[in-house]
Amino acid sequence: MNINHELYKVFYYVAEYLSFSQAANKLFISQSAVSQSIKSLEEELNTTLFIRSTKQVALTKEGEVLFKHIEPAFNLIKNGERSIQEINSFKRGEIHLGANDTICKYFLLPYLKKFHQLYPQIHIQITNRTSSKCVQLLKQGKVDLIISNLPNKEVTDFMEVEQVYTFNDILISGDKYKQLKEKKVSLDNLSDYPLLMLEKKTTTRKFFEEFISQLGINLQPEVELGSVDLLIEMARIGLGISFVPNYCLQGTEAGLFKVNLAEELPQRNLAIITNKKIPFSLASKKFMGLLLGK
Repeated sequence: MNINHELYKVFYYVAEYLSFSQAANKLFISQSAVSQSIKSLEEELNTTLFIRSTKQVALTKEGEVLFKHIEPAFNLIKNGERSIQEINSFKRGEIHLGANDTICKYFLLPYLKKFHQLYPQIHIQITNRTSSKCVQLLKQGKVDLIISNLPNKEVTDFMEVEQVYTFNDILISGDKYKQLKEKKVSLDNLSDYPLLMLEKKTTTRKFFEEFISQLGINLQPEVELGSVDLLIEMARIGLGISFVPNYCLQGTEAGLFKVNLAEELPQRNLAIITNKKIPFSLASKKFMGLLLGK
């Protein structure tokens, strides 16, 4: 059988209310249209579905059998519609973000707090990887969006990039090398001091190495770490000079000072990156808007 599903919809409401007039009101159609639909369905099924009288409508045995099958289907549809409405009104849903630990701790936390206050029912899932790895997750559709350092050579033309924050990278030191406080230091002189850097796989390390390579400078770090927090603390206790994004330093850091470089380091950016080929949730779009101040 190839029966118009609209006929089943009319049948459902008549059976639900046992009234042609109430079904007509619910469906916003005329009572005669309801009667005609039921008649068409009965003809298609070659059976009588309702016992009609001047005062009431009742289901036949065949009608009761059909209603037992139709009712759960319409309830599922209604539940689906309700779920979509809840998602659109941000009573349900989820966002899945990708970002490295540093960006999460020093940039994202205030936005995550505000978003949770506004939409406490939205589930937030965060995957912490390097910025380069986050791009791979985005390509695979495993996250809705990522917040990444730029430049990031892993970003492709299939991705939408919106810059949200501009920052500078700085060199910091503890008081062990306080003789550097009052003078400008050239990058090529840093070889006289232990240099503390993030691991090679990070975009921050790649950026630094590309920059000094353009200047014809070769520097080898004394220590390589996967954590900016550790770079800050190791500089504080005098183990060397650390290269970190300036937004990771909250105000005046006790026991630390910024090393004044003779060379000017290019500014970098944090950006929201999405995959043009993969649609993402309305909740994720709302979070993007919060990050962009919209």
